[in-house]
Amino acid sequence: MSTIAPALAPALSPALVPAAAPEGVNGVALAVLIFFFVVVAVAGFWAARWRRPQSMESLEEWGLGGRSFGTWITWFLLGGDLYTAYTFVAVPAAMFAFGAVNGFFAVPYTIVLYPIIFVFMSRLWSVSHRHGYVTPADFVQGRSGSRGLSLAVAVTGFLATMPYIALQLVGIQAVLEVVGIGGGGNWVAKDLPLFIAFLVLALYTYTSGLRAPAIIAFVKDILIYLVIIVAVIYLPSKVGGWNHIFDAAKEKMATTNPATGKANGVFIPASAQYWAYATLALGSAMALFMYPHSITATLSAKSRNTIRKNASILPAYSFLLGLLALLGWVAIAAGTKPIGLDGKPNAQLVVPQLFEDFFPPWFAGVAFAAIAIGALVPAAIMSIAAANTFTRNIYKAWIKPDATTAQEAKVSKLTSLVVKGFALIFVLTLDKSNAINFQLLGGIWILQTFPAVVFYLYTRWFHRWALLAGWAVGMVYGTISAYNVINPVTKANFGGSVASIPVIGQMGYIAVTAFAINLVVAAIGTLVLRYAVKAPEGKDETIPADYFADAGDPRVEKLQVGPHEMTPSA
Repeated sequence: MSTIAPALAPALSPALVPAAAPEGVNGVALAVLIFFFVVVAVAGFWAARWRRPQSMESLEEWGLGGRSFGTWITWFLLGGDLYTAYTFVAVPAAMFAFGAVNGFFAVPYTIVLYPIIFVFMSRLWSVSHRHGYVTPADFVQGRSGSRGLSLAVAVTGFLATMPYIALQLVGIQAVLEVVGIGGGGNWVAKDLPLFIAFLVLALYTYTSGLRAPAIIAFVKDILIYLVIIVAVIYLPSKVGGWNHIFDAAKEKMATTNPATGKANGVFIPASAQYWAYATLALGSAMALFMYPHSITATLSAKSRNTIRKNASILPAYSFLLGLLALLGWVAIAAGTKPIGLDGKPNAQLVVPQLFEDFFPPWFAGVAFAAIAIGALVPAAIMSIAAANTFTRNIYKAWIKPDATTAQEAKVSKLTSLVVKGFALIFVLTLDKSNAINFQLLGGIWILQTFPAVVFYLYTRWFHRWALLAGWAVGMVYGTISAYNVINPVTKANFGGSVASIPVIGQMGYIAVTAFAINLVVAAIGTLVLRYAVKAPEGKDETIPADYFADAGDPRVEKLQVGPHEMTPSA
């Protein structure tokens, strides 16, 4: 899941397992993986013809799929967007290496998440359709009248999204290493498969826009459900049953790690860890739908009721996530040895290695394909969302205000290519921990946009300058606090996202502490600016009825002709 990673960086430290010599290429699994990759690539290019409008040259069509997706398409799209390849690698890796606090908090977090979506996302959908907003920063600009606050939201969203695109490569690399390619050797053996995968991704995203991941998400989610359900039913019987699995996990978590001098992990959180567990779950739930890619997938729905239906049925993925997390403990009982092609232990490889060890090569290939496709879907949506944010809130807002819808679409397409290219270069030239560190920051940063986006859906009491000040203070505090967290294994900065909470003294998620400080600054700043200084308010281009508009509203229909080019009737 997208914001699961802020708590999972430690899970990517080497697990203490016996070394084993990497085996050769698994030809059958590789062939199955390639077959499914070709299938989704063809589907991605074909998506340009699916429900094709007269022109794809607008952000409405290329970037939001014409705002026309129904309940099931939106469900698959959101599932494909939120439950990424990195989710399927990192969650069981966290359970395998460190236990419940680092891994299983993801399950209650997703349960908390969907009521939040149900409450406020339908309002954002309505006002966005009423005014043709494409990004959260568009809404903030229209509601506050502040270009500075809108820019802050846009830049935060853009920067927070970038590491996620890079991290999708981590999932693909894990699969390729277990198959027997992609690690060590010359650059052709090591990097060419990733070049090919992301070149194809870039091309079909460029031509098909959001329609491509919407189509591919069907394949990805069906494969994921199939693989995990089969694994949860089949594997326990092969490793001694669930009693043995839990006993083995408990024993490993209690074992002392020589590198840190502390226990390997946590089987059941103790009272001292409740704050960390709870704040990680709550903060992640609040942050997830602040990311541009989450909002992009939501705004592509055809009605506000579609959003509410999805908030009701998306918890099915939480059930899937719980099963997935338990595979990390199944791997402990199975004695899985996740060793990379460089001969070093790598907890990221635990699930792919578990499947290769216990399933026939053809089914292992299906599992590998599910993870790899699980990278392509969110990477496409994220790159589109980042490109839309740059185009609408930086290029059009600050560089070329008179840009036409066709020019917007062209710039967004090109930006999506640049974004994916940057992510590829970043992962191939720098250590993976750098991408993870930036992702840790991304989770902290994106939560600081919550007041400007969510509070403005209900009230304009907060002054725009006060919200900007709160955002700035939250960003600075969160960044410094994250920098001061030292990884216990590597001794590097940005070693996690949990630190002591001021005043309370308990360990908690840095993003939530920064958010609380952000909120206090915004509230005090509003009192000063509104009542003492009497600072000017920005112009609000919305009206109360905008927050309840639905499909078929004639004012919405007019705006869909060309966003920002027509003045809606009152």
